[in-house]
Amino acid sequence: MTEMQIGAPELALDWHRSGKGAALATVVETWGSAPRRVGAQMVVSGDGQIEGSVSGGCVEGAVMVEAMEAIETGKSALLEFGVSDGDAFAVGLACGGTIKVLVEPVGQVLPEAVLTELVAARAARKAVAYVVNPRTGGGTLLYDGFEARFRMDRSGLEENGTFVAIHNPPLRLVVVGAVHIAQALIPMARLAGFDPIVVDPRSAFGSEARFPGETILDDWPDEALQHLGVDARTALVLLTHDPKLDDPALHIGLRSEAFYIGALGSSRTHAKRLERLESAGFAPSVLARIHGPIGLDIGAASPAEIAVSIMAEMLLVLRTGA
Repeated sequence: MTEMQIGAPELALDWHRSGKGAALATVVETWGSAPRRVGAQMVVSGDGQIEGSVSGGCVEGAVMVEAMEAIETGKSALLEFGVSDGDAFAVGLACGGTIKVLVEPVGQVLPEAVLTELVAARAARKAVAYVVNPRTGGGTLLYDGFEARFRMDRSGLEENGTFVAIHNPPLRLVVVGAVHIAQALIPMARLAGFDPIVVDPRSAFGSEARFPGETILDDWPDEALQHLGVDARTALVLLTHDPKLDDPALHIGLRSEAFYIGALGSSRTHAKRLERLESAGFAPSVLARIHGPIGLDIGAASPAEIAVSIMAEMLLVLRTGA
């Protein structure tokens, strides 16, 4: 299953194809205190429509003017904005600083074919890097070779001056078991940038009243995971304590590229779980992917504290590969 991201690349392609013209503006470097990270993007149409952000205040207005000119001339631009602390807020640089912004008109500098492939990769939840010389614009796409950048979601300049813009799929958390821990974990995950999904065929547990506004699937876990698809930007957390629910989900999770798999239960419960899975044909090296008992050992006691320990362990694995 794919999830469409609507962002600057998608709008740029749509505006370009509609005949409006479009330019992508990307933050390629910052010094000091800048409100947007390297890699932040804004798209500008030929008639002055903008979406996204590279900073705020006067910087965005200046980038819009330069982008419209780039669309007219068909040339890229590398813009630099710097301010002192006293003037910082006026131009959107919170505490003073400097930013560089690359502006690329679509179809002239940024090839339409490259942008089309980028949009397709984002829709298919494929991690991809846009690699470009910021002085010339017009880059290419690579799907590997930047493992550390992919893991850290970190765009930036390489030592050779090449800029690498990381386009990762949105982080996703699938929680099997709509229990008290899940009620605390889901909002934490959303705050941390995850798109959470609750899976529980027991309607009394997975109800709107218990998880207001959240995506709840009342399918059996294996069916839900097959429908969703489990990829390298997915964390799988199993909280039911019931082998009839957890084990089928583990069968799918262990065959997937999920970056994190965690299962609730004591050391004794986890040992029995491993025995069942080994009997089902999973090698010990594969079973080592399961974090069980789940969560960092911080002495957590309450459901909320356990949720904190799970969230921390998920982020540790995501960012360090531990």
